[in-house]
Amino acid sequence: MLPAMKALHIHAGERARRHITAHGLRPADVHLVPGAAGGPKGLILHHLDQHLFAHWLPLGGHTVHLVGASIGAWRMATAAMPDPGQALSRFAHAYIHQQFGTGPGLKKPSPTEVSAAFAQTLLDFFGADLGHILHHPRWRLHVLTAAGRQVLRRAGRRRTALGFGGLALGNVLSRRAVGAFLERTVLSSPGEPLPLRFTDLPTRHTTLDEANFMPAMQASCSIPFVLDPVRDIPGTPRGNHWDGGLVDYHLHWPYASMPEGLVLYPHFQRQVIPGWLDKTLRWRHGATPALDNMVLLAPNPEWVRTLPGGKLPDRHDFLSLAHTERVAAWTEAVARSAQLANEWQDWLARGCPASELQAL
Repeated sequence: MLPAMKALHIHAGERARRHITAHGLRPADVHLVPGAAGGPKGLILHHLDQHLFAHWLPLGGHTVHLVGASIGAWRMATAAMPDPGQALSRFAHAYIHQQFGTGPGLKKPSPTEVSAAFAQTLLDFFGADLGHILHHPRWRLHVLTAAGRQVLRRAGRRRTALGFGGLALGNVLSRRAVGAFLERTVLSSPGEPLPLRFTDLPTRHTTLDEANFMPAMQASCSIPFVLDPVRDIPGTPRGNHWDGGLVDYHLHWPYASMPEGLVLYPHFQRQVIPGWLDKTLRWRHGATPALDNMVLLAPNPEWVRTLPGGKLPDRHDFLSLAHTERVAAWTEAVARSAQLANEWQDWLARGCPASELQAL
């Protein structure tokens, strides 16, 4: 018999597997949704996001924590807009069609130029709905930034290069070394607090509000040397803030310590990598008991190889493809990703068979 799912793989931790075996999976079971950094790769989750946030999760009628870094923060904030289905479509279209002059033969813009354009994009996209996002009746939004410490606290290209060089070397020896250079900063909309406690790295919690939403979102997406850091975010100590994915690339967090509920993770791969600098450190790519209550939705790697270029959209496409070529490839990938959402909905309709779950 042919497998029911060809594009989608559903991975589950042991506690999540036991729950699904006994009860299936209902919207009310999900208490937290992470959104990974990873740039254009997140586009492949477009149709899954639309179903989850516009149709399925609202049926639970309870608080759900939406946590994100970089593009994950943008996706989660978009999910908290008044019409998430329409807003997610706007987001995908805008992301696909963005152009910063980085195609073959075109001049690369400066970080300051990219930062200024991005700030205006954020304002245009979120400005009118900021109140709804911050005071959503059910979703609690948590935006992640990486606040510079020591040499990275202040601006300067030389200081930045020195700091990130030291960070990279220290991280190879121990992930705890990240805390000497960067502080995880969690900016949370008003309401129920994030149901997690962190002991791995320095972590600061502050309230997300009208004054700091835009700078927090910009900082969460500020890739070093591509965008400028965001300085002095209101409600946080003075200093630079960078892309939240530097500390929490895929948010490998202590979810199993949550007092109740499951984590539902629409992700673009099976591995939940702790920090951006861990991408090449494969010994940090494995699952841990911290993910026991996680259900992770990811594309089948074999299906991914059928997409344009045989891969997910990624940041290198800005350099390797002309604008029209990239737009065409990414548009096709997003259209094809509807199969992920269709297979997810079919799995739910068939009673959530635990036999089709895979290990993390």
